[in-house]
Amino acid sequence: MERSEAIEDWLAGHFTGRRFALAPASADASFRRYFRVTLDDGATYIVMDAPPAHEDVRPWLDVQRLFRAAGAHVPEVLAKDLAQGFLLISDLGSTTYLAALAAGADADSLYRAALETLIDIQRASRPGALPAYDRTLLKRELDLFPEWYVARHLAVELDSAERNMLAAVFEKILAVNLAEPCVFVHRDYHSRNLMVTGSAPGVIDFQDAVFGPISYDLVSLFKDAYVDWPEEQTLDWLARYWEKAKRAGLPVRADFGEFFRDYEWMGVQRHLKVLGIFARLYHRDGKDGYLKDMPRVARYLRSTCERYGELAPLLRLIDKLENRQSQVAYTF
Repeated sequence: MERSEAIEDWLAGHFTGRRFALAPASADASFRRYFRVTLDDGATYIVMDAPPAHEDVRPWLDVQRLFRAAGAHVPEVLAKDLAQGFLLISDLGSTTYLAALAAGADADSLYRAALETLIDIQRASRPGALPAYDRTLLKRELDLFPEWYVARHLAVELDSAERNMLAAVFEKILAVNLAEPCVFVHRDYHSRNLMVTGSAPGVIDFQDAVFGPISYDLVSLFKDAYVDWPEEQTLDWLARYWEKAKRAGLPVRADFGEFFRDYEWMGVQRHLKVLGIFARLYHRDGKDGYLKDMPRVARYLRSTCERYGELAPLLRLIDKLENRQSQVAYTF
């Protein structure tokens, strides 16, 4: 039986005697798919289809409970079938922050609300409730850059000196990342995963949440792979967050300059990872929709590397790779 037929059978058992229509709602970078269920009275719900051979819905359920208890507006779970990988959840609508911004929504009010929700989530943090964003995971993410972006996407073979340089820079990045205070981290807290749902954003796609560096979700939000902001705007939002976080008792650095450096270096880790992930999505999974966002992520990476002398060796490699990227771009 096709999974779409299995979903319809499962829903028929849940909505006994009711007519309903099923239509694609969205897809993400994994094997998960989402469908909007519209009942005969106009009520709508969302079905998450997470094939058990590829996805496990239990982390999503665990994080949903944690974030909901923290006060975040996350989907409500109405029914579940773990064996088939189906969840029936409440519908937070179809207007992402990204779509709202494109339609001219007030960015400041949206992002202030996003920061309030982020602080609520972070205030609920406790060790052991989520997997640790530890050295092993951070390093595994960094390694996506040479494997998928450099070697596979750009077809560049690093020489031994470049490999050693990259390893040394990775150690410096990890040292800064791992010295940060830790909180709950959504891990993709950005304009595609925040929904316009009223005064507080709806929060989705949180199944990969971890306990890790406090600046990580701020990087996701302000150095978003899908939307550009002037640096003076993001600095204003970042300062507002820092003040609110201190008042909320969160473990931010007492000095804003140190906090900003943590944020910048966390961004380097994320941007290296994202370049690798976007390349992997294209070359392994056949998803080319992320290629257009690579230049924005690369600009973030370059901008930070230009600010810090310790990252100068990485900047020199980026210079070499960007020359190659300009050639590769013609082939897509």
